[in-house]
Amino acid sequence: MPDYTIIQKDFYRESGKWLSPLKIWAKCINPNLHYVYILRKAQRYKHNPVPALFWKIILRHYQIKYGFQIYPETEIGEGLYLGHWGALVINPKAKIGRNCNIAQGVTIGQQNRGKNEGYPVIGDEVWIGPNAVIVGSISIGNNVLIAPNAYVNFDVPSDSMVMGNPGKIYPNTEATAGYINNKV
Repeated sequence: MPDYTIIQKDFYRESGKWLSPLKIWAKCINPNLHYVYILRKAQRYKHNPVPALFWKIILRHYQIKYGFQIYPETEIGEGLYLGHWGALVINPKAKIGRNCNIAQGVTIGQQNRGKNEGYPVIGDEVWIGPNAVIVGSISIGNNVLIAPNAYVNFDVPSDSMVMGNPGKIYPNTEATAGYINNKV
């Protein structure tokens, strides 16, 4: 397989096709893909002062326009897929693995006190449903489905589903089958 850029890998998740830079730009009419494109540019240049400032300003504009609050400092693996746009908050110290789907209304944030004070670490191939909340210094394993409206402030093992508020874990080796498509 050729050496594709992280942006190409993110866009592959949406279409299942490897796209040229020109075709990627054409797909930026979609707000989700447009935001991912700008985010990845800001992440790419974050250590180069002049381009970093430019891309941070552009990113801030689109944070306000689209309702996504994801920062260049956030560690996110390749194959990010934002299913719908609006009201998405991810703490800059959170870590997210490869091939993750994040729906609208999701909060991935810090917990300020207690035994789980800190930020989440989310594994590979995790599907996070609408309005789910993931908080604290917790670890989410690989192949995990977090159902819509779930509240997760505890560790979740790989190959499982979390449902409810408070969340309850259900083991399932095919937790994300049919939810995580076009993996890179």
